[in-house]
Amino acid sequence: MKIFKSKHKLQKEILHIKNISFVPTMGGLHKGHVSLIRKSQSFKGKTLVSIFVNPKQFNEKKDFLNYPRNLKKDLILLKHLNIDYIYIPTFKDIFSFKVKNKIYLDSFSKKLCGKTRKGHFKGVLNIVNRFLDLIKPKYIFLGVKDLQQSYLISKHILKRKINTRVINCKTIREKNGVACSTRNKNLNKHQFKIASKVIKYLKNKKRLIKKKLSNFDSINTKKDLINLGVTKIDYIELINSKTLRKPRNKRENFRIFIAFYLNKIRLIDNI
Repeated sequence: MKIFKSKHKLQKEILHIKNISFVPTMGGLHKGHVSLIRKSQSFKGKTLVSIFVNPKQFNEKKDFLNYPRNLKKDLILLKHLNIDYIYIPTFKDIFSFKVKNKIYLDSFSKKLCGKTRKGHFKGVLNIVNRFLDLIKPKYIFLGVKDLQQSYLISKHILKRKINTRVINCKTIREKNGVACSTRNKNLNKHQFKIASKVIKYLKNKKRLIKKKLSNFDSINTKKDLINLGVTKIDYIELINSKTLRKPRNKRENFRIFIAFYLNKIRLIDNI
């Protein structure tokens, strides 16, 4: 396992490696990250994991400062997973060069999380674009819990003709159904139970909609979730899984996309 904090040293090391599988993270590693890494290792090339808490994708400084970090624990886990390369850049190292490709922001970037978190997706695309420019990976592995993010990264790569393939990986969940997330570490036991109730409610809601036993009423759905203990809901919408547009009928393969708060902790999911 080789650790790099300098882009120049990293590039020198990987210059002639053509089959790199890249897993971008902000640290606070969990079972979801482990799943992405193991998937990347099954592709037989070298696996490179980045750890960088990107300030440009946070809307509030307090949220950025409160984001769970434990680099020592992350490195122990990555060593156990036998990772080939780890890149832990400083802000200056990753933002102090001119990129080859201009960011392409698909119109979807203004919807859902993009509507409620101004500049969030631009911040995400900015850092991913820089990583792709530096590393030039053959594959990038992304979890579909952040399906909006994965969709926009895929659109950017396609539009800019970047020679990297996006590998979407399934959402890994805790035993109580809550999607694995670094932010879960900020939840207390009571909040974690509420999050579980939210997921169970949404799974049941989706089942009823598919069986045509229920219509989707966002107002009443929000009321139900508030009654379960949710503090605030940014959005809850039915979205086609592939096109990320509102489904025209219930026969389409759709997901329920949600962003909700438990106190000041924001969680996202798609069921």
